[in-house]
Amino acid sequence: MTEAILLVGGKGTRLRPLTVNTPKPMVPAAGVPFLTHQLARARAAGIDHVVLATSYLAEVFEPYFGDGSSLGLRLEYVTEEEPLGTGGAIRNVASRLDSGPDEPVLIFNGDILTGLDIGALVATHEAEGADVSLHLTRVEDPRAFGLVPTDSTGRVTAFLEKPQTPEEIVTDQINAGAYVFRRSVIDTIPAGRPVSVERETFPGLLLSGAHLQGMVDSTYWLDLGTPQAFVRGSADLVLGRAPSPAVPGRCGDRLVLETASVAPGAKLTGGTVIGEGAVIGEGARIDGSTVLAGAVVEDEAVISDSLIGAGARIGARSVLDGAVIGDGARVGADNELRAGVRIWCEAVLPDASVRFSSDQ
Repeated sequence: MTEAILLVGGKGTRLRPLTVNTPKPMVPAAGVPFLTHQLARARAAGIDHVVLATSYLAEVFEPYFGDGSSLGLRLEYVTEEEPLGTGGAIRNVASRLDSGPDEPVLIFNGDILTGLDIGALVATHEAEGADVSLHLTRVEDPRAFGLVPTDSTGRVTAFLEKPQTPEEIVTDQINAGAYVFRRSVIDTIPAGRPVSVERETFPGLLLSGAHLQGMVDSTYWLDLGTPQAFVRGSADLVLGRAPSPAVPGRCGDRLVLETASVAPGAKLTGGTVIGEGAVIGEGARIDGSTVLAGAVVEDEAVISDSLIGAGARIGARSVLDGAVIGDGARVGADNELRAGVRIWCEAVLPDASVRFSSDQ
């Protein structure tokens, strides 16, 4: 196993209000751009050639990662002129692959944080002689996901749309966003048009009699599609709950990057990350949050499960819980922001201007 395709999401990233000039995979998670964790795990699994398939802002990725040599990889970049969907993106980069027709190619999504044993997925694929093998995970509430039932041998039997009624929930297994394709199968995906692997490629392969194998892996899995999930994932990387060889420091309750300044009386817990050049004031309490580069948190502010943008400033004694504060925003002293509130980049809230109330 030497090759992989990394699918970097489309233009609809839900972190865009926070970092308008940076796509989600480049927002720091546990101190480094999230894609660094993806690429480092691929390399640790023995992969040395990765093609990044993206539909936007490839010019951001290539200057940072270059040819991939710093990660022990050979990286290539392919940008779609028009969004092609998951299947179309895979087909669009096929010419960059070196694998023979029967060799496996790993494909994984750039917005999923997982502890998947990549080697085990590849081994399952080869042992079963599958055309495609899928990483499946179990979720408590599968209503927000398409379902992937399997038989007693792990062979996929169907791909079902999001269930609308309790009777339609026939399994708790969902597509976890990592696959191994037989190289020749990639060439059967139509070229030059949008294709969804979930709605077109996989169901079509089943109808044709192809062998699709599911591997249920119950290790860590998180879809980073919302700011709150992204903050949770970053904290879990720091805490060591989500494995990654790319965390720039020892796992623990906090990660403070070089040039950050934290007052002796500040308390950082829950996998909090303090970015380069950030300043944390005396008596501040920050739990399970990410404070990006150059941000300032003043004395006695209390922050939990929140994302503080680069260069933002949080005033003294302000309370934030589940908040997303945009780059360069200013939150004055004695404000209370809760319940997923989002403050736009460069916005200014005067002192004591917002108090949260649930009216209950």
